[in-house]
Amino acid sequence: QDEVSGTEAKEYFYQTIIGMDTLGDDLKPTRLVGMNVFYSLLTWVVIYFSVAYGLEATGKVTYVTMGFPLVILFVFLGRSLTLEGSGNGINEYIGESNWGIFSDHPEIWSRAVSQIFFSLGTTFGIMTAYGSHCKRNEPAFLNSCVVALSNSMFSFISGFAVFATLGHLAYLEGLDSVADLEYSSFGLVFGSWPVALGTLPGGQHWIRLFFIMLFMLGIDSAFSFMEAFLTVLHDTKLFHNVDRKRASLVLTACAFLLSTLYATDAGLIFLDSVDYYINFVIIFVGFVKCVAAGWVYKIETQIECLGSKIVFVYITTTFGSVLLACAMWFGVGNAAAGFFGLVISYAMGIAYVGYLMSKKKQEDQTLTWSDMLFDLTMGNVMKLREDLVSSVGHIPVAWAFLIRHFIPQVLLILFFLGADATTIDEEGNEVKVFGSYGGYATTYQVLGILTVVFAGFLVVSSLVFPKLYEALETVDETEKSIDKNNIDE
Repeated sequence: QDEVSGTEAKEYFYQTIIGMDTLGDDLKPTRLVGMNVFYSLLTWVVIYFSVAYGLEATGKVTYVTMGFPLVILFVFLGRSLTLEGSGNGINEYIGESNWGIFSDHPEIWSRAVSQIFFSLGTTFGIMTAYGSHCKRNEPAFLNSCVVALSNSMFSFISGFAVFATLGHLAYLEGLDSVADLEYSSFGLVFGSWPVALGTLPGGQHWIRLFFIMLFMLGIDSAFSFMEAFLTVLHDTKLFHNVDRKRASLVLTACAFLLSTLYATDAGLIFLDSVDYYINFVIIFVGFVKCVAAGWVYKIETQIECLGSKIVFVYITTTFGSVLLACAMWFGVGNAAAGFFGLVISYAMGIAYVGYLMSKKKQEDQTLTWSDMLFDLTMGNVMKLREDLVSSVGHIPVAWAFLIRHFIPQVLLILFFLGADATTIDEEGNEVKVFGSYGGYATTYQVLGILTVVFAGFLVVSSLVFPKLYEALETVDETEKSIDKNNIDE
């Protein structure tokens, strides 16, 4: 059998498997690809039977869907390290560093954070859903560290297998560096691995194992998304008595219908577009969650103690100064002015807060400066930490500080940093990536941007019109009439 080149592998994937050979110059969808619709249906059927019978059944399935890929990863790693040219690939992975890329392309920071969030399921409610099934006093901090470190270690080890394979591919094509390979995004997977694995004895079987591994990792992520959704539904007044199997059927059916968008001949473009814009949703939701935990929780108690004016001026000062700096950094493009604006606006705001606090102390002589400063800067988040410790065990004070004074501010900067990224269009002009990602048609940009707008709408509407979400209020334990076995079995 003749060896297949990386270019031929990519073309086969894009043109034949995805069906992009029927796309016109505008890249708009023209048809549904029948086999891809079937494979999508098959996938969602597997997902339904994996989640419909409760978390215990899902856990048993996960032993296979996570255990098998882990074993295969080490098998691939061992095989890839024996390939000619693999050493050069490994050297480019860990032996050569280009730190300048972080300043030349600062949007990488934003993409990296959103990728880690996605990989961990941090802002999708996944960890919250799984955590809700843990026993009381389960060490949440320890579990979080284990999950985060395991995820990073898996990615780091995978990098050796990937770059060893790319090094071999560069050797086969007579290239001096992995960087000279024209592989990125989906082409990195479907253009490099099949070629490299195909050169091994029994290559077709290795390729089959590789795609089985990808399938299992994919449905693993789908299990988590579904479990988060199901957990939320069962905790609400409106759906807490709905049978799990029925809820799973409705959700998977809706998911399958939505997935047909990706089964068109332009499905990969839809996926690429949504995948780019969803990064902003991830960061935005992370920011909102940190603000809710670090600033909104027990804010009514904080207001009773200090007064609403002090509290809201402090909040405005904290985030207003960051927004002003972002406007100078990314709007005007002046880094020095941004830092100057950040420092001056924050200092002026804090000075005014100090003035208001001095007046408050004069009005109430029982207040002390130390108590007021603690209540203002850390009071409500430390109360949250105290409430959580009673249920999930030890949580370091550093967590409370970061949730309030570091993470939300950084996420806000990363959001605008990602939106400020530029690229060169086909005519050689510098344009913003946001709104023109990939050079795709307006249809794809609008679809992606709408995902960001929709996330913002949900947050704003819940604040302005909270009654819209009354049906989704959680049910107290004493009110729950659903049998626990209906959830777990």
